[in-house]
Amino acid sequence: MPTDVRCLVELDETSALARVTGVLDRAGVGAVRDTLLARLWERPGPVIADLSGLRVPDPEVRSVFDELHRVAGDWPAAGLLVVDPVGRWPGAAVSVCASLGEAQAALVAAPLAAVLSTELPPAVEAAREARALVTDASLRWGVPELAEAACIAITEMVNNVVAHARTPMTVRVAPRDHCLQLAVRDRSPRQPAFAGVAPVNSAGGRGLLLIDTVARRWGTTPLPDGKVVWCVLHTDDETAGQH
Repeated sequence: MPTDVRCLVELDETSALARVTGVLDRAGVGAVRDTLLARLWERPGPVIADLSGLRVPDPEVRSVFDELHRVAGDWPAAGLLVVDPVGRWPGAAVSVCASLGEAQAALVAAPLAAVLSTELPPAVEAAREARALVTDASLRWGVPELAEAACIAITEMVNNVVAHARTPMTVRVAPRDHCLQLAVRDRSPRQPAFAGVAPVNSAGGRGLLLIDTVARRWGTTPLPDGKVVWCVLHTDDETAGQH
């Protein structure tokens, strides 16, 4: 971080802990968000953000942690816990613990969910390998009804990287509450553009529409050195579609 930033994020490479210290103001929000987003992706499983040594003069700035909580909720095998002994987060969406010990106990009580991941090159064969991964995941985790939708979504996500980002990618999938969560992380800052239904005479532009059709929700999250495109598939949607 630049030397004039008064808020620091210290990462413990051996655990889920990230200590946020100093004074967090509007000028420092972006750097904190980027650092914690990168951490949430790099290390599957919940991240503990210890805010015991943090001052937040502007209450609105606290919303960055709710934003990170929402992002983590849609990424495969991700989550965020906040440690705040002072109790400054009434009504927060993010889970708040009164002590580091309480947060660590919460992690023990809810161990890391299963997750499958693979590294793929930006080549046409990548989509086939990604489909094999999500098919295996849907069978392994007892949601075979999601296999077809997962293959459609992951094909479009991977092909988007091959056609536009042209960087190596990480494909990740995990189960959560009758859902499959899929994500593809690449190294390009270029964000996918979704403009709704493509004209019938259009030669392309339907990839994101297909994801939008099969997924309960989807989106893209910028990272300091690229982005994550993700989607959530729910078994209830497949059941409803059969009637």
